[in-house]
Amino acid sequence: MSISGAPSTLGLHERGERLILASKSVARRAMLEGAGVPFSVQVADIDEDAVKATHDPADAAGLAVELARVKALAVSRHDAEAWVLGADQTLAFEGGLVSKAASRDEARDGLMAMRGKAHQLHSGAALARYGQVFWSGVDTATMRVRNFSDGFLDAYLKAEGDGLLACVGSYRLEGMGAQLFEVVEGDYFTVLGLPLWPVLEELRRAGVLRS
Repeated sequence: MSISGAPSTLGLHERGERLILASKSVARRAMLEGAGVPFSVQVADIDEDAVKATHDPADAAGLAVELARVKALAVSRHDAEAWVLGADQTLAFEGGLVSKAASRDEARDGLMAMRGKAHQLHSGAALARYGQVFWSGVDTATMRVRNFSDGFLDAYLKAEGDGLLACVGSYRLEGMGAQLFEVVEGDYFTVLGLPLWPVLEELRRAGVLRS
């Protein structure tokens, strides 16, 4: 599936290097558009469960990078001359990985488990071209969940609805999910799902953006 990305070409280098975002994330698309990055979107068709099955679950940061690399390569093989940005995010909590909730009840259980405790979000990214990865990186943010009341949780789940099922951890920091936390240590863009500053630097190196 291909979706047109940001129509602006303000950041486009004179050489006209093309960038494809290999992610269906609305948040990642919004970050790139907001930064003035010209791109199109092509969702990577990969088996994430298969990648996770062969990876050490204790290495959540490494898994975020590996998923980003696999996505970037999957799209790069179909459009070799474009730069392809793959990205993914993992949530590490008490030595294990937390996946997206399959239901509101599961989301409630997950948020109850994290109440009053800290977890880590790892946002990985990879840039590929000609079927090979030229750069990859990861950034981490530590999220401390406040000791919220059951009443707040009920109101939160009702307000967010099934939309929270699309988010690892069942929250969006750019929405009502911000009220779940007492402190966040790390970069805001990393929390949203992309280590934006390193990505922008690599896009300048690649010639997608002006230096």
